[in-house]
Amino acid sequence: MLTELRIINFAVLEQLAVTLDAGFTVLTGETGAGKSLLIDALSLLVGGRTSSDQIRFGADEAQLEASFQIPSGHPLSQKLRDQGILSKDDSQLVIRRLIARSGRNRVFLNGVMSPVHVLEEFGGTLLDIHGQHDQQSLLVPQAQLDALDAFGRLHPAQHQYRLAYNEWVRLCLERDALARKVQQTAEREDLLAFQKQELDEAALTIGEEEALQGERRRLGSSQRLHELAAEVQERIHGEQGGVLVNLSIVERTLGELAQIDPEMQGAGRLAADAKVLVREVADCLRGYADRLDNDPMRLAIIEDRLALIQQLKKKYGGTVEAVLQTHRCVREELEGLQHSDAQRERSEQLIREGVREVARMARELTGKRMDAAKRMTKIVRRELDALKMGQTQFAIQVVTGEGEQAYGSKGADRVELMLSTNVGEPLKPLSRVVSGGELSRVMLALKSALAGVDRVPIMIFDEIDTGVGGAVAAAIGKRLKDLGRYHQVLCVTHLPQVASQADHHWCVEKAQLKNRTVTSVRRLTGSEREWEIARMLGGATVTKKVRETAAELLAGAKE
Repeated sequence: MLTELRIINFAVLEQLAVTLDAGFTVLTGETGAGKSLLIDALSLLVGGRTSSDQIRFGADEAQLEASFQIPSGHPLSQKLRDQGILSKDDSQLVIRRLIARSGRNRVFLNGVMSPVHVLEEFGGTLLDIHGQHDQQSLLVPQAQLDALDAFGRLHPAQHQYRLAYNEWVRLCLERDALARKVQQTAEREDLLAFQKQELDEAALTIGEEEALQGERRRLGSSQRLHELAAEVQERIHGEQGGVLVNLSIVERTLGELAQIDPEMQGAGRLAADAKVLVREVADCLRGYADRLDNDPMRLAIIEDRLALIQQLKKKYGGTVEAVLQTHRCVREELEGLQHSDAQRERSEQLIREGVREVARMARELTGKRMDAAKRMTKIVRRELDALKMGQTQFAIQVVTGEGEQAYGSKGADRVELMLSTNVGEPLKPLSRVVSGGELSRVMLALKSALAGVDRVPIMIFDEIDTGVGGAVAAAIGKRLKDLGRYHQVLCVTHLPQVASQADHHWCVEKAQLKNRTVTSVRRLTGSEREWEIARMLGGATVTKKVRETAAELLAGAKE
């Protein structure tokens, strides 16, 4: 419930404060007094778009503030607690919005600065504002579908359907993405197949390059290696000054020396060991020389192999290890692409299962909507009768589409409110048959039918009674009063029949003070309210007869 509204420097409103009560409240006053400015201020407090033109001339900033009492159990209450705006035992929400000429606008929720989008998120759950143009939403089939679902309390069923629908849509998107990927990667698959064949045939191994380089060096220098090996063997075995010949002489000489001096026996043994080692060197050289190969064909093969390795390194990462890693990745990616047919079949199977579930839940939702439409039609007809539209024929048409293309986020149904305002005329869509005054009454009839299920606590009507009068106006006033039992209802009106039905009456007045226009708001009770109703009846001249008529309207409303 809106408990208090404070406005400073907003358009022609210099400063005012209004304390509001539950039930049905009307705002009246002369045309141009600024009644709709209060509604505009409330619209801004729940996320409406601001403009510097809304700031009072001569002021740098406009201030709007409203205090709301959030009903216990309302979804907004828990949301505010989750955001830390309301404490556990608190139910009061104070919204304050500052509009600056500099463009630096600020929003405060219970004193905490918040972004504007937070207001937009919960504004629709707090206030329901209906102006002369807002009624056009009733002409949109989507809004009519939402109204039927609200009446039938079908949001849980709709939510379950939406989960299945969203999963089906996700699967279809995945299938389409996979199809695009397969199409786009046909060339990629050819490239990968070529790379795999190239790397398979190369069959590189770690350490192969180093081994080939060593073999190439040996083959390229085989003649010189033969010469060096032969030279060493000659120096070891040569009859004239070979190492073995000299070591044999040294060994024999040391043997004679040891016979004379036993201390030299160790030197003799060392000389014998040295001779053994030299023989082993000679044996190594002999085997080495035998192994040397001077095969030009083998050298050419090695050169070609090393050139291939260098080419693959340059192409696939710079090292043999990088080439081998690329080889593994190519094989894995190619296998994944080759398995795409199985993936597509699995995807199509999941989609078939998903659409069956969507179809089943859509049928259930359609059946519930059919039942809700019958019940809602009876109530709306009764309300239209009370609003002096007894000759009007009304029906809610639920049309179900066929095929997968008919499924949407809210089912496969299209809801159309059908009306015939003249006897003998066929039912036609609401948008094609109603005038402004009739649309106001149809909207009130729908709101009355939805009163018990609509969770929006505050309903605001801005001159929705334009174009009607007399008994119709009185009927509208009574219905607004009835709505006040379920919601806090605020209504800007020029009709005395509507104003007389209100539980609370505020008058908006405009005056000139120090060459400036100033708008004020005051609560009317007793004779003041009777005089305002008389003014609305008689215009500038309020006669005794008009005052008596105003008193009768107020008395009749009390009864």
